[in-house]
Amino acid sequence: MAHGAMRRLGTAQALAQRLNARPPAPELAALQLLGLSELLAPARRHEAVVVDQLVSAARSRPALAPAASFLNATLRRFLRERDALLAALADDPQARWNHPAWWIDQLRRDHPRHWESVLAAADERPPMTLRVNRRRGSVADYLARLAEAGLAATPIGPDAVLLAQPREVTALPGFAQGDVSVQDLAAQIAAVALDPQPGERVLDACAAPGGKTAHLLERADCRLLAIDTDASRLQRVHENLQRLSLQAEVRQGDASRPADWWDGRPFQRILLDAPCSASGIVRRHPDIRWLRRRRDIATLAERQWQMLAALWGLLEPGGTLLFATCSVFRAEGERVVERFCAGRPDAQQQPLFWRWQGQTAAHRLSQLLPHAAADRNHDGFFYASIRKRQ
Repeated sequence: MAHGAMRRLGTAQALAQRLNARPPAPELAALQLLGLSELLAPARRHEAVVVDQLVSAARSRPALAPAASFLNATLRRFLRERDALLAALADDPQARWNHPAWWIDQLRRDHPRHWESVLAAADERPPMTLRVNRRRGSVADYLARLAEAGLAATPIGPDAVLLAQPREVTALPGFAQGDVSVQDLAAQIAAVALDPQPGERVLDACAAPGGKTAHLLERADCRLLAIDTDASRLQRVHENLQRLSLQAEVRQGDASRPADWWDGRPFQRILLDAPCSASGIVRRHPDIRWLRRRRDIATLAERQWQMLAALWGLLEPGGTLLFATCSVFRAEGERVVERFCAGRPDAQQQPLFWRWQGQTAAHRLSQLLPHAAADRNHDGFFYASIRKRQ
């Protein structure tokens, strides 16, 4: 219900403004918005049940009990006048797309051909994609194990399996033993694109909670250092590595301040999955769109550039740095990389290629927009591979 309310918040807020003579108190407003969201949703509960339960919830709270009749009246008015009220919102982009107006405008500028599909994808339920631990078995082997357990799934990447229906991880064969992890296909591209080789020194900056760290180690016996500023989130990295029986050096550190943690030995490969708006994963976290502000994008982009600049000196000549963000805004992707490479003659952006499941030809990879096709279901991500000239 909370996820649904976030996905329909723009419409619910616009309706509330038309239904209310004056703004209600915050707790009452929250109940009303939840009620409108449930009434807007595809029929999961009878409308009368939704109204009755919300009114009962208001009556159960002494501070809200006197306003229960207001909640009842406004929700029932919406049911009576639904068509007219919704028609009146036709020219309100925030109500139509359930995203802040500035977010919609930015997507229109950045992706004039695809902005509508990106907004629509944000309101879909996210897929549950698994990453098969290739050290413990193949994708084909794990698909057979899922079939034995009565779980339908399809392969969608070199290590990726898409479940037909989400399941608790405890129901996944071999999860506790480290045979498989949960990770979106777009995020799985990082380890494949960086392509670490046995024995190489690899840095995973901003590593928590450790999904990409583990994937890098599953693909190669590299010497990996994982850093993150958040000590509590680093505990998740330790837990993931322990479950998967993998070894890495894990250290608290700020990617923009390597002097605090770097030992002076260069890395052959660096993964920088930089902090960003998370605009590419809003179907998983629908509250993000309402919590972000337009000014956040410039602040985050500057932070990303600072991290790139700080980590570049740690990369060995001939080495590769993979820059990634789970964003669909160009300001947090290609523009950061363009600015970075423009001032460094030793930085050369390399093309990345990816072959989608069932396709014979590889396609150039850069900005991934959220996609929901059965054989290509993934979040929004940006990738850039930067080689350090020798």
